[in-house]
Amino acid sequence: MKYTLWQPFLLISLALCIGTMGTALPSPLYPLYQQLWQLQPSHISYIFVAYMFGCLATLLFLGRSSNSFGFVRSIQIGLAFVILGLLLSVLAENAYQLAFGRFLIGIASGLISTSAMLGLIYTIPPEHQTSAPQLSSIITVAGFGIGPLFGGSIAQFSAHPLISPYIPIIVAAIFSFFSLFLVKQQSFYRQNFSMAPHLELPSHNTHRTFYIASFAAFCAFSCFSLFASLAPSFIRDIIPWHGPLVSGATITSILMISLCIQIIAKRLAARSCLQRGFLMLICSCAILLCSILLQQSWLFFVSVICAGIGHGLSLMGAFATIHRITQSNNRSAVMATYLFIAYWGTILPIMAVGYLADLWGFQAGIIFFCIFTSLICTVCLWQQSLEYNTTSK
Repeated sequence: MKYTLWQPFLLISLALCIGTMGTALPSPLYPLYQQLWQLQPSHISYIFVAYMFGCLATLLFLGRSSNSFGFVRSIQIGLAFVILGLLLSVLAENAYQLAFGRFLIGIASGLISTSAMLGLIYTIPPEHQTSAPQLSSIITVAGFGIGPLFGGSIAQFSAHPLISPYIPIIVAAIFSFFSLFLVKQQSFYRQNFSMAPHLELPSHNTHRTFYIASFAAFCAFSCFSLFASLAPSFIRDIIPWHGPLVSGATITSILMISLCIQIIAKRLAARSCLQRGFLMLICSCAILLCSILLQQSWLFFVSVICAGIGHGLSLMGAFATIHRITQSNNRSAVMATYLFIAYWGTILPIMAVGYLADLWGFQAGIIFFCIFTSLICTVCLWQQSLEYNTTSK
């Protein structure tokens, strides 16, 4: 009886986890692609951001698909894109084909993340309703964290490291696609399907709060994306161990630390989460900068730990803030706007780092990234302080 009550929630959680695993899976494989196709660092950053452009396209043009097809069918459409994108990644013979596969997976990620977020809220048993936002964040982070470790582990010991890691996820995505037919779509007000861009801000008096939360996610995604896209290439100059497993473990450790922090700090107020998240991201950037300049591998690991803590606190605080300043009638559109801003953190800084790395080497790119991200975090802390002083009067 209890399983029947939880079954829809568990199946949607599985779809969300598989979808996020598929998006993060190739991260430790980028050095292998770079060596095979003789790519520049900027090429790797462009392949990575192709995925993010897919996410942004979904948020702009398909953000209201759940209102037209229901969250179950939208998740299934997303899983179909995951399967297609992973198959293209397996068959890719050059960077352009891989980038197109990543673009399709980005579309899938946008569909699955927004639709599953609604699905988890609607299908969780009523007595646990208040835990739905946190569980959604935890499941998303868990999927992103397992993906690189899973892909890196298989690639490390496989005779076909650019094929084998994808196969289990494709099979799991097919299973999840058909399992969702067991989930009954709840009745909802069906809107006509439209691809017209639709982003929305919350009420005027919460605009500053909204932007602080959005740029907290911007910086958190930016730090994670640096490690996920370019770190596998530059860490071989910092630490003595190499290979997809090491790269995957580095990326996974950030997200597992993030996950643990979200569980430990679940009772912390959203404002405190954001404040501490900004501080930890600044610390991570400062320590990473020292690691690069001093060539000290132990500092790199400290930076990873700080990045994981900052990532978890920032995203948890941002998500709770967005949930607090929105209502059911505008939450979906505001969430799409929040993600639209946040996802640019995975594009602009990473492209800049890749471009600068081509010109002057990884060190110059990382120095730029650390200074840029720290400045944004500092400005957000200042604005948060101004907001608190205004509301406390």
